[in-house]
Amino acid sequence: MTMTEQVLAVARAAKGFMPEDEGLALHEAGLDGGRVGPLLEIGSYCGKSAVYLGSAAREAGTVLFTIDHHHGSEENQAGWEHHDTEVVDPRTGRMDTLPFFRRTIEDAGLESAVVAIVGDSPTVGAVWRTPVGFLFIDGGHAEDVAMADYEIWSRHVLANGVLAIHDVFEDPADGGQAPFRVWQRAVAEGFTPISTTGSLRTLRR
Repeated sequence: MTMTEQVLAVARAAKGFMPEDEGLALHEAGLDGGRVGPLLEIGSYCGKSAVYLGSAAREAGTVLFTIDHHHGSEENQAGWEHHDTEVVDPRTGRMDTLPFFRRTIEDAGLESAVVAIVGDSPTVGAVWRTPVGFLFIDGGHAEDVAMADYEIWSRHVLANGVLAIHDVFEDPADGGQAPFRVWQRAVAEGFTPISTTGSLRTLRR
């Protein structure tokens, strides 16, 4: 199934770092994993990827859980390449992407399919017990953060479920290597590669 033009327009307009071809591939992977169980996203930012995945969850008759503390990962902070002053809360001086995320999901009409969990990945992961059919790792890209997300969450992926990893670059000249090393570890631990679209890679449990 394909996304409606109205939902695609919201995805295109949302702040974020996912090209449309990768977003559409993510949507297809979400449909695939959604046949196995709920969808789970680590790292939500302003909701661009959650529109692609939330649409897939709705089509598959399940839900997308999104986990983010909404204060931005290290590469989003002041002085870094991906910093956006528009998402800084003037009261605290900290990033706060939650209002942008909520608006994106509302505009896409996906509030019944997307469940936002506001908290950091290790804290939520310590008490998480729900198996998932699809996992998308797109949180912090520092080595320890990305690897911890894999360690915490990959155990919850059901048999035949799908793991997706964003910003996978084999060549260091193209981008940071932590997601690529997560992908390598997933393959070494039994996940089978399915597809590559730009920097998005998918694997099956």
